[in-house]
Amino acid sequence: MNAEQQQQLKVKRVSTRKRPRDSLRSQMTPARKKGTGRDKGILNGSMDDQIPTEFCSDNEDLFGDYDSILGDSSLMAKLDSVEQTARTKDPPQAVDSKPVDNKPVDQPKRGFTELRSLKNTDLQRPSDDHLTDSILDVFKDESFGDLPSAQQLDIEEKDLRTSDILQKDKTSTPLRTKERTSECRTKMGGTNTTEGQTSAGFSKARRSMTDHLKRAMLSNAGAPSNVSRTKVLKEAVVSEEINVAMQAMEKVSTVTTDLGPFFGLPTKVKELIHKLRGINDLYDWQKTCLNLDCVRERRNLIYSLPTSGGKTLVAEVLILKELLCRKKDCLFILPYISLVQEKVRGLAGFGLELDFMVEEYAGSKGRFPPVKRRNKNSLYIATIEKGHSLVNSLIENDRLDNLGMVVVDELHMLGDGSRGAIIEMTLAKVLYMSKTTQIIGMSATLGNIKDIQKFLRAENYTNDFRPVQLSEYVKLSNTIYEVAPKEEDCFKFSRLLNFKYSSSMQQRDPDHIIALVTEVIPAYSCLVFCPTQKNCENVAGMICKYLKEEFLVLKEKEKGVLLRELKASGSGMVCPVLRKVIPYGLAYHHGGLTGAERRLVEDAYSSGVLCLLACTSTLAAGINLPARRVILRSPYVAADFLKRSQYKQMVGRAGRAGIDTVGESILILQDKDTVLLVSAPMETCYSNLTHNEGKGVLSLILYYHCSVDLTKCDVLYKDLSKGLESLMLNSHLHLLYLVTPYDMIAQCKPDWMAFFRQFSLLSASEQKMSATVGVPESFVARKAAGQTVKKSVNMASVHRLYLALVLYTLLKETNLWSVAERFSLSRGFIQSLLSSSAAFCACVQHFTEEFEEFWPFKSLLAELSKRLSYCVTAELVPLMEVAGVLEYRAKQLFNAGYKTLSHLANADPSTLSNAVENLNKKQATMMVASAKMLLNDKASALQEEVDELLMLPLDLPVP
Repeated sequence: MNAEQQQQLKVKRVSTRKRPRDSLRSQMTPARKKGTGRDKGILNGSMDDQIPTEFCSDNEDLFGDYDSILGDSSLMAKLDSVEQTARTKDPPQAVDSKPVDNKPVDQPKRGFTELRSLKNTDLQRPSDDHLTDSILDVFKDESFGDLPSAQQLDIEEKDLRTSDILQKDKTSTPLRTKERTSECRTKMGGTNTTEGQTSAGFSKARRSMTDHLKRAMLSNAGAPSNVSRTKVLKEAVVSEEINVAMQAMEKVSTVTTDLGPFFGLPTKVKELIHKLRGINDLYDWQKTCLNLDCVRERRNLIYSLPTSGGKTLVAEVLILKELLCRKKDCLFILPYISLVQEKVRGLAGFGLELDFMVEEYAGSKGRFPPVKRRNKNSLYIATIEKGHSLVNSLIENDRLDNLGMVVVDELHMLGDGSRGAIIEMTLAKVLYMSKTTQIIGMSATLGNIKDIQKFLRAENYTNDFRPVQLSEYVKLSNTIYEVAPKEEDCFKFSRLLNFKYSSSMQQRDPDHIIALVTEVIPAYSCLVFCPTQKNCENVAGMICKYLKEEFLVLKEKEKGVLLRELKASGSGMVCPVLRKVIPYGLAYHHGGLTGAERRLVEDAYSSGVLCLLACTSTLAAGINLPARRVILRSPYVAADFLKRSQYKQMVGRAGRAGIDTVGESILILQDKDTVLLVSAPMETCYSNLTHNEGKGVLSLILYYHCSVDLTKCDVLYKDLSKGLESLMLNSHLHLLYLVTPYDMIAQCKPDWMAFFRQFSLLSASEQKMSATVGVPESFVARKAAGQTVKKSVNMASVHRLYLALVLYTLLKETNLWSVAERFSLSRGFIQSLLSSSAAFCACVQHFTEEFEEFWPFKSLLAELSKRLSYCVTAELVPLMEVAGVLEYRAKQLFNAGYKTLSHLANADPSTLSNAVENLNKKQATMMVASAKMLLNDKASALQEEVDELLMLPLDLPVP
C-alpha cells in the first residue's frame, strides 16, 4: 500500500472476542511457505482461497504485552541459539549449487562472516538476501498472515522474482545496496577469519539484524514506492474489500435494533394497538411504507395520502421504534392545542405499558429545557410554536442528538404564513445541527413535493388509498354533476334534485341544503361547511325548522344528557342556538365555542347522538370527525376563495372507515363561481421566512428560546422595565397587562361603556396603574360619553388594558359566560384570549430569566401562568393538569371524591365510569392513563433532581 492508501484505510471494529495470547505470533514470523497455493492463487488473479478479513474489537489489545520486536524474548532466544550453533561448527565453504528437479540439494552451511563477504553479483540469485534467509529458516513453518505489508515485502521479494509473471518487470530490494555490501566486505576482510573475527562477525550480524528489523518496522508507515504490480494489485483488492466491509458496517450501525416481529417491535405493541385502538391489522400501504428502505435505514421521509387514510398510525409506529429500539426521544408536532391534547390522551396508555414518558407542550405546558431522564425516553407532543421552542432549548443545552426523530403532521402548513415560517425554522435547525435526527413529514395535500424533498433531503412515498371510496359532486341550481377529470369539462351529469320546495322554503333555502341533508340524516351523518361562524349557527337553525317530529324521539335520552352537561360546563347557561337544535340531533362547531362545549359536541357526534354539524373549515384541519356526506355551503372561507388544499381537507372527511361503504362530497356553486376548484392544481408551498418583512429570517438567525416575537422584544423589554419602577402587587391587574399578548390587541374593539363601568370599579391604586401605562380615567370617560379626545393616547395601550380588564374580571369570577356578556365579547374569543395569555405569560417568564434586573418577575409570573392556564378555583387545579380534563369534568371528579392527581391515577376505570355521569369506559381508561403518566412525570422529575444532588461532583478536589 502506498501512503495515500494507508491514510484512506479505516478499521471497523465489531467483534468483542479477545484473541488468546498464545495465538499471537512474532512479528518476524513469515506467514506462509514459499510457493504455497495461496500465493499462486493471488498471482493468478484468483481470490477463492483468501482468508476473509478479520475484524477486531474496541476492547481488544492488538499488541498485548508486546512492546517491540527487540523486546520479544522468544525471538532473541532463537537468534542466540542460531548464533551458538554457528559458533560450534566450522565455517562452511562456499558452494554454488542449485536445486535440481525442484528438489533441494544438500549444501554446506555458510557462516555469517562468509555471508558478509558475498559479492554483489550474488544478490541476483533467487535467494538474494542470505542473511535474512539464514535467520528466518528457523521460523519457516510459522504463519505469515499477521505481518504488516512492509515486513512481508522483504520476505516475499525473492518469491516474486522467481515467478514467470514478475520476470517481465523486475524490481530490486531496497534493503541491500552496493555501497553497504562493499563496506561489509572491506571491514570483514575476506571469507576466512579467526574465531575472534567470527565472534565479531556474529556481533556485527546481530546488530545488522537489529537494524534490519528496525528498518522493517519503520517501513510500516510507508510502503516502498517501487513495489511490484502484483503487490499493488493484491493490496488494492484487500483495501477494496475493507472499504466495502466498512460501508456495510456503517449501514448496519444506523439500523434500529430488531425487538420483534411487528416491524421490528415486540408483539406487545401490536396487541396494544388492537386493545387501545381496536385495529386488528394494518392496511397494505402502511405495511409497504413501514418496510421501505429509507425507513429501515432511517433516512428522512415525506409521505402523503388522502385524509382518513391512516397516516398517523404509521408515524406512531415509527415513533415507537425510535423510543423502544434506539432509546431516543421523539418530537411530534401538531398544528392545534386540541390535537396535542387528544394525542397525549391517546398515547398515554402506550407510554405506561411500554415504559416511556408522554409530555405535553401546548399552551402554558412544557419545561424548557425538558427534564433530562436517565432511565426513560420521552415523547414530546407539541404545537408548532412549542415545538420550535423545544428544539431551541435542546440546541442551547447541547442535547439535540438525544432527539432521534421529529414528526410533523400537516406538512403543507410550511406555506402557511408566519406559522409556516416557524415550521421551516424548526426543521432547518434540526437538519443543520443534528446528523442523526430523522425527520418524518406527512400530509394529505402537497403540491411541490420535490422542492420540499430537496429542502428536507427526504425520500417520498405517495399513495391514493382511501379506506372508503370518495365520490365528488358539485351542485349548480337544482342539478348534481359528478366530478370527472377525464371529461372535457371535468363534469358529467348525475341527477336532478327530487325535493318539493314551497315558496317560503325556496326563499329561506335557495341552495337546497335541506334537500341535500335530508337524503342522509338521521340514518347517516353529515357535515355542512359554512364560510363564517354566524352562518354555521343560521344554517343549523334553518335546517331544524323543516325536520320532521320523528327526529326529536331519536336518542332523546342521550340528547338530554348532552344538554345537561353543556349547562354544567357553562355555569348554568347554555347557548340558545344549541338548546334549540340539539333535540333534533344537530349542532354547530366553530371557534366561538368554549373548549368544554367543543369537546362535548365532538364526543356526541362521534358517538352518534348528533347526526349533523354545521361547521367552519377549522374542523377539517382539527380532530377527525368523518361523515357519510360532506356539503360545502360555499367555495369561500369568509371573503377568501377556497384553496385547493382546504377543499381536499374538507371533502376528505367524507366516508367513515368500518361504517360506510362510500363517501360523498357536494360543493354548492353559483353561476358567478367560474373557477373550477375541483380540477385546479394543488397550491405550491413557498418559503415564508421572508413573511412580514423578513421576520422569519431574523428569527432564524437570532432567537430567544422563550419564543417571544423578535419584533416585540424591544417593546416587551421597555414595558417590563417601566413596570419595575411602579409595579403594583396588591392585585393581578398590572401583571395581567404585562402578559396580555400583543397579537390579540387588534382582534377586539372596546365597548366604551363596558370599559368605563369596569374602570370605575377599580381601586385607586389600580386606576393609578392605568394612568402609569398611558390610559387615564379622563380618556375612558370621554370615549364612553362619545366626546372627542384632544390629547393623543397610545391606542395599543388602551386596547391592551381593555383585554387585561377582561382577564382580571375572569380570574375573580371564573364564569366565562357572564364575563363575555359584560364585555360584549363572544365566549370563544375570551377562551382564546385566556389560553393565549397563559402561553404568553410562560414566554415572558422565560424572557425575564435572561435578564438579571427582572428577577422579581420570575416567581410572580410562574404563579400567574398557572392561574391563567386553568382559571378555576385552587382545589380543581391538580385535576385540570390532566390532559383533556376541563372545568366541568374536574368539578364532577371532585364531587365524586377524586380530589387529587393521586386519586385519579389510582382509580379503577370501571368504578370511575360509574361514579361520573356520561363518562364511558373508554374515556375513563384514557383519563386514568393520562393521570398516571402525569404522576410518573412529576415523580421522575423529582427523582432526577435528587439523583443530581447526590451525585459525586466530577471536579471534586483530591489529594
